[in-house]
Amino acid sequence: MAVSTTEQSLATAPSHQGADWWRQAVVYQIYPRSFADQDDNGIGDLRGVASRVPYLKTLGIDAVWLSPFYPSKLADGGYDVSDYRDVDPKIGTLQDFDDMVAALHEAGLRLIVDIVPNHTSDQHEWFQEALASDRGSAARDRYVFRDGSGQDGNEPPADWESIFGGPAWTQIADGQWYLHNFAPEQPDLNWENEEVREDFRKTLRFWSERGVDGFRIDVAHGLAKDLSDPLPSQAQLDAMPHDGNHPLWDRDEVHEIYADWRKVFDEFDPPRTAVAEAWVESDRRPQYASPSGLGQAFNFDLLSATFEADSFRQIVSFNLALAEESGSSSTWVLSNHDVVRHATRYGLPTRAGSTNKEVGNEWLLSGGPESQLDRETGILRARAATLFELALPGSAYLFQGEELGLHEVADIPESERQDPTYFRNRGVDIGRDGCRVPLPWSSSGTSLGFGEAGSHLSQPAWFSQYAVDAEDADPESTLNLYRRALALRREWLTAESLTWVEHTDPDVLVFRRPNGWVCATNFGNSPAELPEGEIMLTSSPLEDGKMAGNSSVWLRG
Repeated sequence: MAVSTTEQSLATAPSHQGADWWRQAVVYQIYPRSFADQDDNGIGDLRGVASRVPYLKTLGIDAVWLSPFYPSKLADGGYDVSDYRDVDPKIGTLQDFDDMVAALHEAGLRLIVDIVPNHTSDQHEWFQEALASDRGSAARDRYVFRDGSGQDGNEPPADWESIFGGPAWTQIADGQWYLHNFAPEQPDLNWENEEVREDFRKTLRFWSERGVDGFRIDVAHGLAKDLSDPLPSQAQLDAMPHDGNHPLWDRDEVHEIYADWRKVFDEFDPPRTAVAEAWVESDRRPQYASPSGLGQAFNFDLLSATFEADSFRQIVSFNLALAEESGSSSTWVLSNHDVVRHATRYGLPTRAGSTNKEVGNEWLLSGGPESQLDRETGILRARAATLFELALPGSAYLFQGEELGLHEVADIPESERQDPTYFRNRGVDIGRDGCRVPLPWSSSGTSLGFGEAGSHLSQPAWFSQYAVDAEDADPESTLNLYRRALALRREWLTAESLTWVEHTDPDVLVFRRPNGWVCATNFGNSPAELPEGEIMLTSSPLEDGKMAGNSSVWLRG
């Protein structure tokens, strides 16, 4: 085999400690309402998270990302926040939060929390004050209120559609309309208002002082808006480029907000980290990851990639170049709380030349028809993709339950569904509840060990096969694969660079890290020759001394 002439690198040494801990960290996302229920009310809680810290430590992660735990009426799974500086009483108290932080830190784990700055809940005291105040008041200026169109003002200011389906404007009792780019229960904030900016500075300091190590910024590309008259139509919005001047998304001015936040982060020692959830054009992503801004931005490209060598190589090469441009490190994500679990994605058929996302929303969100899901192939590919991901330079974000090899739960009764995308796009989107079903900790008992009171989303019978206690006892389980991989990753972590290594089989992708750590992934179905080196770990057993199809191998090169 010949080494390619292209080496992609960032001259940054690995670090588990100090201010740069995040650059190559493994971060485990916890959706708190579905992780562990300690107070037995059917909803996961902060005490439940604290009780599972030994499990997280043994898994081998570096940090936890905690999805919203704030007071919320759950119109959007907690992303409708009623109070940014408190804990939802259904899942704990501020004391429970402090105890959880202490337990994580004692175990050597850091904590990243979600911040939701684009919108509040309609139950937030500010919005309630706005509803009780007059047009043009200071209370309404914190949000985006407009008079309606038409002779009597009873038509919305524009025909805009929300991300979750349906109109993006809702009328209130006195006739004015407010903007909500998501659900009606999530009114958009006005980030030209200095009171809004100051309140979020206060929020960032509040949680940082309680020991939070970093922040994941929800809808980071949506804060800055240009709502000057005349408002464009939805068709005009759709036709506009996302080049920094779009009225609603990824405006250049948003980086002024994050430069201001960076000053707050740098007040602490070590400085607090941040990662942007910014669904933007790829060439726009480095601005969010700038050291003078948030410092890191999510790369979601693998979420919609087909399981093909060329696709994975192009994505990795492109995103390492973006990371070098920003001076940050890349992030790698295969599953999260918004998409179908990757074990299921990889088990679904795709049209030639298409991604899973292009097959249709029902495939991406529900996992597709059970009759067309190849579970065995899906988990083989998921294990292979995970070893590929964990060997890459940069940070890896894992979603709770993926270490068990969980598939998507597609069959959820309508009476239990919670995701607004399901109700606002009935018959089009099945919603995101399928990846948010509570975890199985034991193979028997009430809610499979999640909690004595059952779970807010029913677990299917097949979940018991994937329970932590069952997988813990099986040395070949996906859970134990993750544990071995994360332990080796920590041992072999090296400078942020890789060199592509050519292989005679076009379905095999090989790269080498600077210290001789080699990752080889066979994206084909047939066995393939192994690269030279001493085998450290395989996602599937070898076949007659060759790499199995749909598998990855780590070697000392």
